[in-house]
Amino acid sequence: MKGLNVHSEIGALKKVCVHRPGLDLVNMKAEDFERVWIHDAFYLEYAQKEHDQFTDLLRGAGAEVVYMEDLLAETFDANPAVRDEFLGTFLAESNIKSTALRQAVQEKLSSIKDNKEFVLAAMGGLYYRDLEIPHTARTLSMMNNEDVKPDEMVLFPMPSSYFSRDPLAVVGHGAAMHRMYWPQRNREVIFYETVLRNHPDYVGSPIWYDHNSEWTIEGGDVLNINATTLAIGISQRTTPEAIDQLAKNLFWGPGNSEIETIYAINIPCGYAYMHLDTVCTQIDYDKFTVYPGIYQTMRVYRLTRGAVEGEVAIEELETTLQHALEMATGVDHITMIECGGGDPIEASREQWNDGSNTLAVAPGKVCVYERNVVTNDALYKAGVELLVAPSEELSRGRGGPRCMTMPFWREEI
Repeated sequence: MKGLNVHSEIGALKKVCVHRPGLDLVNMKAEDFERVWIHDAFYLEYAQKEHDQFTDLLRGAGAEVVYMEDLLAETFDANPAVRDEFLGTFLAESNIKSTALRQAVQEKLSSIKDNKEFVLAAMGGLYYRDLEIPHTARTLSMMNNEDVKPDEMVLFPMPSSYFSRDPLAVVGHGAAMHRMYWPQRNREVIFYETVLRNHPDYVGSPIWYDHNSEWTIEGGDVLNINATTLAIGISQRTTPEAIDQLAKNLFWGPGNSEIETIYAINIPCGYAYMHLDTVCTQIDYDKFTVYPGIYQTMRVYRLTRGAVEGEVAIEELETTLQHALEMATGVDHITMIECGGGDPIEASREQWNDGSNTLAVAPGKVCVYERNVVTNDALYKAGVELLVAPSEELSRGRGGPRCMTMPFWREEI
């Protein structure tokens, strides 16, 4: 199964890309959590065990699970010259200010012969103690600041990489390559972009959005409603300007995009609802999960192709979220299944652990975190089939089953 094909959130999942957390998840001191954008000290072996159980659920549902780290290694195996190009771009995004240290990191990574080991090492980060710095190469800036400490990070690890949803969004037969909100995460995009531009199975896939854009957008805000319709969240991490640019690219750019309508949904800015998919996900033809705390704060806009080439027409809709989803899907009545069963206390608690962030593997069949018992009970009573994934460690990263996956192929609905 080559190429990309995603026209919905609920079509049977046939191929999905993930990253199994490794050294990248734990190779940092607690005082560096904010610098690398992670929020807890993980128990790696348990996190990996939970991730393996999660991917086993996806395979059991009929999906082929592919790993980003394997795809990138295969890309380098097929075309060794791509590895040098990748490393140059990767280091340019790594914010290593010292030329000598950047050169040392390049030499360290370049010395790794096995391509998968190289990928994992780049993700896992490097400390000063990991590098060989000739004494003659030391500069005043290196000798006069914290870089000389053996336990000082030089190449930051990438602990959020197991959330493969954010760096890109597969839309139809192409993908948007994103500019991430947190600069620490921008390197993640390069891994996927290198695969889609060079891997034998994906080379030639249209790219709908340029990673080098100045406007930020993340995949958790992009929902495929059907072949011609997207919903995109205006959030802390996805700007209106980015949606304007993506809409223009989809409506008028090269690549033969099928998208005709985009519903831009303004959600609150807050840590518990950082993306649209943390407050609203589709689970069946006529059912969505929703966090009830967003009802009173929403504005919805509809974007379509303008009358003049390159123009995007925009109208604000005076409507509810439910009605907007009914318009987008073409379904007469959408059932909104509320996080925490609608109870404000339970909703707040389970929203913190991504109770609304479900992953449909087929219409009416979804993967959920086991810890969100009240929300899961509401889904079960609504007739939804549940694949329940363990979540003691994985949930510490503040992302759910949808956050951890990037579908590459879904059957049509």
